[in-house]
Amino acid sequence: MNATQSPLVAPRFTMRFSSTPRGARLARRMCENRLDAWGVPYGSDAHDVLTLIAAELCANAVQHGHVSGRDFHLLLTAAPATRTVRIEVSDTRGERLPALVTSPSACAEGGRGLLLVEALSDRWGHRPRAAGGPGKTVWAEYAVPGSISLTPLP
Repeated sequence: MNATQSPLVAPRFTMRFSSTPRGARLARRMCENRLDAWGVPYGSDAHDVLTLIAAELCANAVQHGHVSGRDFHLLLTAAPATRTVRIEVSDTRGERLPALVTSPSACAEGGRGLLLVEALSDRWGHRPRAAGGPGKTVWAEYAVPGSISLTPLP
């Protein structure tokens, strides 16, 4: 290693999952495991919040972004300097953009997931999918409390 290289690498996890309920569950479990490995322990409020955000974004990708034969993509990153964890979920349905549902009658038919993401995350949004085909990426960020040591990987 030379003087210009950082000894630390920002934690990052990325994987494709089948666009099925089983794929969404597996993505949530992988996030749970990875967060714990990064120092956000199972059972902590931060772990629970991040897992719920990831679960909602993955479930939405399966329910609203499903295209037969196409996977969804999960990217989980942590920035130790800002103590921020970012969750990005990309699907192949670019024409179906996420929108908050605010009327009680619409919530009766679903749509509460993004309300949870809005309430729990510090920031969230969507953008066209950057790579890997057509579609969109929905992302959310959450600042981990100072009592948790978000550990960069060596």
